[in-house]
Amino acid sequence: MDKMKVLIVDDDEIIAGLAKIILDNMFDNEYIFKIKTAANGEEGYKLSLDFKPDLVLTDIQMPGKNGIEMVRAIRQHSPEIKTIYMSGEWSKFQTPLQEEHTMHQAYFLKKPFAISELKQLLCEA
Repeated sequence: MDKMKVLIVDDDEIIAGLAKIILDNMFDNEYIFKIKTAANGEEGYKLSLDFKPDLVLTDIQMPGKNGIEMVRAIRQHSPEIKTIYMSGEWSKFQTPLQEEHTMHQAYFLKKPFAISELKQLLCEA
C-alpha cells in the first residue's frame, strides 16, 4: 500500500510537531503516512512542488502567505489536493473557508483540537 503524503504547515513548531507525532502513531503504529512539515505558507508551497502531497494540514494565520493563500497556490499545480485547515479564530476567514468547503470539500479543525477529531477528519479526507 502506498503511503499517503501529508504536508503539515504551521508557524507554531509545537503544533506541527504534535500533529506529526499523532500521524506517525495513528493507526496501531502502521506508518501509512509520509510526512513533511513547513513553518509558513511560502515554505509549504515550495515544499509541495517537489513533495506533491495528497493532503495538506495547515494553520490559516501565519506570517506572509496564510494557509488559504498557500493552498490556492498549490491547487494551481494539484487541483485535487485534500485540505484540513486549523485555526483558533474562524471569524476572520469565514467566507473563504465556506468557499473552500463548497468548492473543494475542505475540512476544518478548531484549535485546540482533540486527537480523535484529527483522526476522524483524516479518515474522511
